[in-house]
Amino acid sequence: MARKSLVGEVADDLLDRIVGGEFPPGALVPGELDLSAQHEVSRMTVREAMKTLEAQRILSVQRGRGTFVNPVEQWNSLDAVLRAASAAVGNDVAAVQLIELRRMLETGACALAAQRITPGDLERLRVCLGEMQAAHDERGGLDEFVAADLAFHDVILEASGNVFLTAVFQPLHRVLAARRAETSKVPEIQAHAIAMHERVLAALETRDPRLAREAMDEHMTQTLDDLATFVQHRAPV
Repeated sequence: MARKSLVGEVADDLLDRIVGGEFPPGALVPGELDLSAQHEVSRMTVREAMKTLEAQRILSVQRGRGTFVNPVEQWNSLDAVLRAASAAVGNDVAAVQLIELRRMLETGACALAAQRITPGDLERLRVCLGEMQAAHDERGGLDEFVAADLAFHDVILEASGNVFLTAVFQPLHRVLAARRAETSKVPEIQAHAIAMHERVLAALETRDPRLAREAMDEHMTQTLDDLATFVQHRAPV
């Protein structure tokens, strides 16, 4: 059985070559023999790597012709789409577009949650907020801060009571975790995030959908401002 780590390495390298433009949409990718020779792995490993990319609709197999690269808009892997977008428009623009997507989803979710949130949900939000503050005060609990931040937003999505919202948002999780780990290294961003989460919680406690939507929208605006101020325009160390 091919080792998963090797399969992942081969799939990741081929995706890098696709994103980098070596194999643009519609291009024929190398066959199993060529790729196995290039990576010094078995054909089984290459075959499993190709199946991984095919399952993500990055590649399509045309019997008797070979394996071809699909247009990015057909891909169903958010990680892969983000990598392609970063390569095409730049990492900064892709980061902004990701927050724009979050704004569309999370402001609506917050408005719904305000009408349906339970006392138990509110207590979970308080716990998440406390964990964020504790991690921030320790100045070193980055993983804990990111986990509590993500959990706070998860509670709101669940409290919205809309299963379609949570299903649509689920693929964003791994991407958001990586992005949060990058931005949350900055103490000022952590402090701003805590303040904004406090506002969101206070709005949800009123059970007013308008206030909840506005609070989450302000949070997204602050996130964009922090990204521009502390990450994208940060002077090299």
